[in-house]
Amino acid sequence: MRLAAVLALAATAVRAEMPAPVSDADFLLVPEAESRLGQLLFYDPILSGNRNISCATCHHPRFATSDGLSLGLGEGGIGLGPDRRADPENPPEQRIPRNAPALFNLGAREFTVLFHDGRIEADPSRPSGFRTPLEEEMVAGFASVLSAQTMFPVLSADEMAGHYQENDVSTAVREGLITGEGGAWDILSKRVAAIPAYREMFAAAYPEIAAGREIAFTDISNAIAGFIAVEWRADDSAFDRMLRGGVPLAERAAEGMALFYGDAGCSECHSGPFQTDHGFHAMGEPQLGPGKAERFERHSRDTGRMRVTNRSEDAYAFRTPSLRNVTATGPWGHAGAWSDLAAFLAHHADPAVGLGDYDRSQAVLPGLDATKPDWAVLGSADEVAEIEAAVQPGRTLSSEEIAAILTFLDTLSDPAAIKGRLGVPGTVPSGLPVER
Repeated sequence: MRLAAVLALAATAVRAEMPAPVSDADFLLVPEAESRLGQLLFYDPILSGNRNISCATCHHPRFATSDGLSLGLGEGGIGLGPDRRADPENPPEQRIPRNAPALFNLGAREFTVLFHDGRIEADPSRPSGFRTPLEEEMVAGFASVLSAQTMFPVLSADEMAGHYQENDVSTAVREGLITGEGGAWDILSKRVAAIPAYREMFAAAYPEIAAGREIAFTDISNAIAGFIAVEWRADDSAFDRMLRGGVPLAERAAEGMALFYGDAGCSECHSGPFQTDHGFHAMGEPQLGPGKAERFERHSRDTGRMRVTNRSEDAYAFRTPSLRNVTATGPWGHAGAWSDLAAFLAHHADPAVGLGDYDRSQAVLPGLDATKPDWAVLGSADEVAEIEAAVQPGRTLSSEEIAAILTFLDTLSDPAAIKGRLGVPGTVPSGLPVER
């Protein structure tokens, strides 16, 4: 009788907000030749300036398509995941400013805004079809916003390009040469095109290349996007099966679902089939590391969406992440401030309580002697007050309610998607080491 009552409560709570089941129509179609090519490119370090970092370094299936760190170490780092550390002979200049986001369901058609601050988004009114800080460098040929987002990591000195004058890519980026002959994208494209196995695979995937067109960076991006779309499509969780008329959620999970879509208010932002409104909200998250301030700026603050829109009302607002496989993707938050999901939920439910009780041991930060201390913002009462002033009061959750919501969130897990469908290749055409 108790289970029946709980399920009735859950049905009542979610009747107006329960998303429709996900279907094939919600996703972009990807030819197999394209996704298999993208798999190799995703794991191949050839796309980094120093040929030592791949996309998988920060987005690895071992860590649910993230890296298990609060803030990652890109160029100048050694190792994988929480074991990654600074190279003593050539250390990173700083940590990557934001937590590496998970890659699940990014091939779904509704994902048209990417990055924590939404700095790239689909915009049919623009000649390129996208709104982005690199708009002047945008060229035709990116098949989707997921494809276009790959242009950022390869141009970042902290992520993949490398320190200035270390290699031809980082030098081109520093000199503002992105597109055209001798630009960073041209250099990377020619590296890939010089490998016979890649030339054959590109010709098999794209008829225009088979007909004689040169391999472009947009082709590389499109293939990687195709791989991500196929590899980490996550729509076979217990929650998905329930939506399709399968087995109802167990009692504790149903209680959590009733809270999530009811009194706890989670679904006000985490709505829709992938539990995201794709909007931006200020949730009073702790700021760790260098932030998105420019290197010459004294402060390490990260004002989030406001850096894109220049609107004060967007201060400290960050994109609502999807919650698919969320129990596996920690640390959580735009700066990865929380390694305990229960603690994160407690803060997230009522961020107006403030940051005074934040436990810094929650952060997972490999040692790094950087010019901007990890705790510069949290150590400033004025900076903390600004973050706290941007949030709205929420609802305090009891430990029992948090436990129930966590049980529900676990029903959003799709183990096959976490593992990946094609998996980690044993080798890549460049012959460079693969992160395993």
